[in-house]
Amino acid sequence: MKKNLRFYVAFYLAKLARWALKVLRRNASYFPGKLAITICPDFLGRIDKPKTIIGVTGTNGKTTVCNLLEEALRRNGYELIDNHLGSNVNSGVASSLIETADSKGRQKREIAVFELDERSAVKIYPYMQPTFLLCTNLFRDSLKRNAHTEFIFNILDKSIPKETKLILNGDDLLVSNLAKENERVYFGIDRLETDEDTCHNIVQDISVCPNCSSRLEWDFVRYNHIGRAHCSKCDFCSPQMDYEVTKIDFEKEIMIIKHKGTEETYPIMNDNIINIYNVLAVISVLKEMGLTKEQIDKGLEGQKIVDTRYSEEMINGIKVVTHLAKGLNPIACSRVFDYVRKQPGNKAVIMILDNLHDAATSSENTAWQYDTDYEFLNDDSIKQILMAGARYLDGLVRLEIADVDKDKIVAKRKELELVQDLNLEAIDKVFILHDLHSTELRDKIKEQVREKIEKERK
Repeated sequence: MKKNLRFYVAFYLAKLARWALKVLRRNASYFPGKLAITICPDFLGRIDKPKTIIGVTGTNGKTTVCNLLEEALRRNGYELIDNHLGSNVNSGVASSLIETADSKGRQKREIAVFELDERSAVKIYPYMQPTFLLCTNLFRDSLKRNAHTEFIFNILDKSIPKETKLILNGDDLLVSNLAKENERVYFGIDRLETDEDTCHNIVQDISVCPNCSSRLEWDFVRYNHIGRAHCSKCDFCSPQMDYEVTKIDFEKEIMIIKHKGTEETYPIMNDNIINIYNVLAVISVLKEMGLTKEQIDKGLEGQKIVDTRYSEEMINGIKVVTHLAKGLNPIACSRVFDYVRKQPGNKAVIMILDNLHDAATSSENTAWQYDTDYEFLNDDSIKQILMAGARYLDGLVRLEIADVDKDKIVAKRKELELVQDLNLEAIDKVFILHDLHSTELRDKIKEQVREKIEKERK
């Protein structure tokens, strides 16, 4: 699309709005793009884009993957456009392009990394065709916003441009079948000792063959519908992996990745399988971009999962862990619950999972709690569960359905009153599980935990 008068009016007004917001010390990451698209609906198609665009989409892991990928590229001398501080919908992408464009709307940088919301595909891909599109996974998310995995799959499947090369999680049977006509590569993790032959989760969103509707036979199940399977009645099966983790050494914190017959060793950064997938995804993108092993090592060296997602600190002999567990997202919460129960030692778990926006302004659909594996918290190593928030009673009911011992549970309305009931006797670890929008609360609760430990464990 060529630039027209409407485009330039929208562009200059958006630039002016961005400048004004900066002067006022306000966040300028969303509004300028929204203003531009309101004035010029096809603005995203008319503004110049960089030569290479890397899109990252999927239910979980987008932000972590983008953070790691952007840092790795910058360490190798790439100047990037990103929406790291903006929204992942069309207006956030537009704001990022406006910020780095010169006075004529021309881009000064040749590469972009954009986190892209799955539902926004219909508003982004007609105007911006990614060179590479990475899809991390497709899971159930907020029922109000994302409905169901098939709904999101269909949006992506119909919207992804045919020119885009796909980098797909081959262990996700939904993701691996996206946009079948597109050029693609797959990444995955070979069977681990902890994998099962059957699914132990409440939810498994693909259990029959999408071609002939026969029941799938699983080669192994890692969690939910992540794993590898085949159909006994037709030729449907999990794809062959282009980038495959063949071994993970958790003690040395390394993994071996096989690609085109060659094996290379990389760091895992974190022992949670979700984050191992995230690091594998980043390496797959960098390889597809043509970076060498030495460049990738340089890009990843010393990186870690950002503190907003995961942090740990030893305080007077007790490890305090903060871990994002996105409210309204049953798979994300189930993964965290599973991770907590499998960690060694005795644990206390503090849960603040309410989505604060929904808690303040709407009537939340609590059905997601019944897709979440609260049963994983019914574990002898978990000595206490402390839960608070606007809908703490819903969580309490769900814990009781999971048959968690009532004597282990503390449930209150006010989050900042929880820590006074924390029992540190014989506790090795305290986990603080928090929603995406509860970081301020998380920090206050962590400070309360610190004070309690320092007082009682001198």
